[in-house]
Amino acid sequence: MVAADRTDGPLHDRPGRNTAGGCPEREMMNDERRTMNKEHSRDLRARTKGFAVAVLRLYSSLPRTTEAQVLGKQLLRSGTSVGAHYREATRARSSAEFVSKMEGGLQELEETVYWLELLIEAGVVSHADLHTLLQEAEELISIFVSSVKTAKRSRSSGPVHHSSF
Repeated sequence: MVAADRTDGPLHDRPGRNTAGGCPEREMMNDERRTMNKEHSRDLRARTKGFAVAVLRLYSSLPRTTEAQVLGKQLLRSGTSVGAHYREATRARSSAEFVSKMEGGLQELEETVYWLELLIEAGVVSHADLHTLLQEAEELISIFVSSVKTAKRSRSSGPVHHSSF
């Protein structure tokens, strides 16, 4: 057996590690970062799904007028696809694919805000009734923009591991 092929001993105590002399503090920071990214990912999965559920409930409560239903169906399509885009992004095979899926989610969020604004301006729903949903949309937009910027920055400086987003 060649020495480089050995899987026992101090160089191989941790899975995926094959270099000696690693800094324990750096390893601990990397482990903490991975844990935080997984928690962030679970939180964002829940938030995007919750956002979709809120959109579904809003659609169900809209008046049965033609105008409300037309705007509502557009809102339903865009608002429920945000979480799907996010889930696709978490399974991206490359930085470019991750950025593309997140930007798709951003487009859907922007479109959702547009339909919400039209529902308000057309007098179908009051601003007070949509305040929470609009606020969540804006917060998700900020998170998605930040994620895209980070991924683009990381892409230009080296490999990115997307499974932890």
